[in-house]
Amino acid sequence: MLRVGSAVACMACRNLVSPNMGVRFRMPLQKLHPLSRAIHHRYNASVTTPHRSAARHFTSMSRLPMQPPKPPPGGHGGWRYQQHRNFWMLRLASRLLKLRYIVLGSAVGGGYTAKKTYEEWKDMLPDMDEYNWVIPDFFWEMSKQIDLDKLTKMLPELVEIAKFLPELPDLDKIGENVTFLKSILFTGVGSKGASGQRFLLAEAPGDTPVKSATDAPVTATPEASGKQFRKSSDKEKVDQLQEELLRTQVKYQRMLERLERENKDLRKVVLQKDEKGIHQRKVKKSLIDMYSEVLDILSDFDSNYNTQDHLPRVVVVGDQSAGKTSVLEMIAQARIFPRGSGEMMTRSPVKVTLSEGPHHVAMFKDSSREFDLGKEEDLAALRHEIELRMRKSVKEGQTVSPETISLSVKGPGIQRMVLVDLPGVISTVTAGMAADTKETIFSISKNYMQNPNAIILCIQDGSVDAERSIVTDLVSQMDPQGKRTIFVLTKVDLAEKNLASPNRIQQIVEGKLFPMKALGYFAVVTGKGSAGESIDSIKDYEEDFFQNSRLLRDGMLKAHQVTTKNLSLAVSDCFWKMVRESVEQQADAFKASRFNLETEWKNNYPRLRELDRNELFEKAKNEILDEVISLSQVTPKHWEAILEKKLWERVSIHVIENIYLPAAQTMNSGTFNTTVDIKLKQWTDKQLPHKALEVAWETLQEEFARFMAEYKGKDQDDIFDKLKEAVKDESIKRHKWNETAMDSLRVIQHNTLEDRSITDKPQWDAAIQFMEETLQARLKDTDSVINDMAGPYWKQRWMSWTSRSPEQHICNETKKELERLLKLHEDHTAYLANDEVTTVRKNLEGRGVEVDPVLIKDTWHQLYRRHFLQKALHHCNLCRRGFYYYQRQFVDSELECNDVVLFWRIQRMLLITANTLRQQLINTEVRRLEKNVKEVLEDFGEDNERKVHLITGRRVQLAEDLKKVREIQEKLEAFIEALHEEK
Repeated sequence: MLRVGSAVACMACRNLVSPNMGVRFRMPLQKLHPLSRAIHHRYNASVTTPHRSAARHFTSMSRLPMQPPKPPPGGHGGWRYQQHRNFWMLRLASRLLKLRYIVLGSAVGGGYTAKKTYEEWKDMLPDMDEYNWVIPDFFWEMSKQIDLDKLTKMLPELVEIAKFLPELPDLDKIGENVTFLKSILFTGVGSKGASGQRFLLAEAPGDTPVKSATDAPVTATPEASGKQFRKSSDKEKVDQLQEELLRTQVKYQRMLERLERENKDLRKVVLQKDEKGIHQRKVKKSLIDMYSEVLDILSDFDSNYNTQDHLPRVVVVGDQSAGKTSVLEMIAQARIFPRGSGEMMTRSPVKVTLSEGPHHVAMFKDSSREFDLGKEEDLAALRHEIELRMRKSVKEGQTVSPETISLSVKGPGIQRMVLVDLPGVISTVTAGMAADTKETIFSISKNYMQNPNAIILCIQDGSVDAERSIVTDLVSQMDPQGKRTIFVLTKVDLAEKNLASPNRIQQIVEGKLFPMKALGYFAVVTGKGSAGESIDSIKDYEEDFFQNSRLLRDGMLKAHQVTTKNLSLAVSDCFWKMVRESVEQQADAFKASRFNLETEWKNNYPRLRELDRNELFEKAKNEILDEVISLSQVTPKHWEAILEKKLWERVSIHVIENIYLPAAQTMNSGTFNTTVDIKLKQWTDKQLPHKALEVAWETLQEEFARFMAEYKGKDQDDIFDKLKEAVKDESIKRHKWNETAMDSLRVIQHNTLEDRSITDKPQWDAAIQFMEETLQARLKDTDSVINDMAGPYWKQRWMSWTSRSPEQHICNETKKELERLLKLHEDHTAYLANDEVTTVRKNLEGRGVEVDPVLIKDTWHQLYRRHFLQKALHHCNLCRRGFYYYQRQFVDSELECNDVVLFWRIQRMLLITANTLRQQLINTEVRRLEKNVKEVLEDFGEDNERKVHLITGRRVQLAEDLKKVREIQEKLEAFIEALHEEK
């Protein structure tokens, strides 16, 4: 770049450049000189332009042709002055144009040089793609999932963080305090038990062991205090160390509580953020819910192939009123269970799934309602709902129930686990309880505790004598080595107050008093016994008690063995440790069970689809509805024929015995018609409409049953028979016939029976045929009755090798004597006179046959009936050609066919009644029956017990087991995958 000194540039050009520009190089004044000269020195002709020749060789515009210098014009000064005065604007313009080329050239040249330098430096750098292996893979995955810009905006500024700190801490002291705090709180959760082992609390894999809490203050003691300890006695050293240790524990405990509260608020804010970048938080939140779903399915699984539920859960057991529910509420951080003083409140197992969430809410498995645990009215409603569900699950005659109530509780800072609260173990069955209550509670507790992966949370009341404990013996039987038991001593405040020897509490917590072993021993305080206490007040009371307790101050209890907070941490860690160790084995077990079930299905039902009980019920439901719909498609002709036939079968005996035969005994036609009209009127008013409706209802039932039981061919499934029969019976039971049409039916029947006008010959012939068929049927029945009374004839006796009984022999002799009487008096009345009965009896006695007068009358009734029917049939044949005389009202004719008119009236009444009932069936009753069937099917679908009873069989059970095992396996595999992702 061209640079000149002050000797070349004029004073005006040097004034244009400030000496304080802050640049390290000298300003090229030659570029400013043409402009300054044009403005300030346009009258100075002595200034030369030596820079033009230099610029021609050194500027970026050197390739352009330079303008040759103009010779100085001649003449005198006035002319030169006039020339400069007239063209100074042109000179200025030309100078500006030249300056444009200079600036443009410098910019292009400088850009090209910078680009070339950047390319040279870029070629000198190594290829960083070869070193991507140095950065872990999860960093690249995290960069894809997490939006760092959004995360940076969410984080508070350093100034805001500094507001929370009262003063800047000493980093060296913070390091020492953190190490000391870890040695105190994370050394172990229990003292040395009978097995001599120590259970580590929240010890992550890969952590190095730390020293015990009693060794830490020696290293943390200042040098001056150490010299003082060495001069004092050993007892004073121990006392001072314990006091200092206690003060340090309280100090760090308060720090931890403050940080936990802040952490809880921050976690609540983070969980409320619905951002895609918080992927790991969503996995942790849903992990316990996935595990709880598996347990819910397993609770309803009927294992028939040695496949048992060995998945871990925390089983809370204890004596009645030992504080089980209170401990569970402290872990859940809400008073969610109903409470009672000295009475049994937990009547069935309650499975509580604790998980993390932005809001403190509770929800039942089979309900969508959320209970806000921060509101007292929702807490009261939740307790009431739990109590109602418990009472509903308990069957009549029982006190406790094995049915499980599933409840999920979510909230910020809650430890994730699954707990099962069991009914309290009792020693005596009191009044009002079932006789088997004690055995039932033991059976339910053993059923849950015999799971080898279940964590037993044994709750013991510290305010009562240890010898009164019942649950410890039960726990020691189920877990003799104590590998999955955590012992919790409740009501320690009352124990310290009431016990004369505090060492007894120390023996309990150290596992030396009870005949049982455990992983860890804890001492907690769950309130003062008041039902209105809040969780926060109980926590404060528990903290104050242990801070001032002589048990903790004298070293009888360790800091990590007290408070429900430490208990929940220990139980959660133990729970997840057990889950990680056993869940894959359980998945393999269900995989093997699934293979066995699928093999059995293929061998036994190769051409059937795997339908469980619910799917089979839906299939049967559709078939039943189709059959009911087909009932409405029955033709009117079919309905009328069935109704007419059944109605006549129901009323024929009354018509023959009570109407026709009494009227036929009269002497003339007038008396016959009068008797018939009176008896028909009485029959219509009292019996006939009711009989008609009964016949219609029975016909509808028979047709409905026929459609339900009709064979459908290859699609017929016998497994639905019991269900169809139950639906048919229940639907008919619920169906109420609409009897409002009875009055109109009575009027129709009365009007029909009063009509005597036969309009044409076909109706006359039809009436004669109907009468003849009826009389022949009655005659056949009468002959059958007589044959049964008299015994077989001689031909039957010889052909079938049978003989008459003594009664039949007497009846046969009586029959012969009465036939002689009837042959002599063909116009005899229907009843025998007393003297005639005596005559017949004496004649039989003369032949050596002793007979009862009642037998004589009964035999006469059947013989006269047969005689009358034979005469009526003969008269019916004579009336076949009597329609002409009927039209003339039998004037000038000895033939009277009033009985034919009677049967025509009866026949017409049957036809019109059948038509009326058919209309009522099709228009009303069939539709109401369809509605009843749908209601019954809906009720059966909601009743699982009835569904199980009606759809049974090995095929159904196998399909259900196969479906549940598949579902369990899939959910277990999804849970294992999510567990690995979280890990």
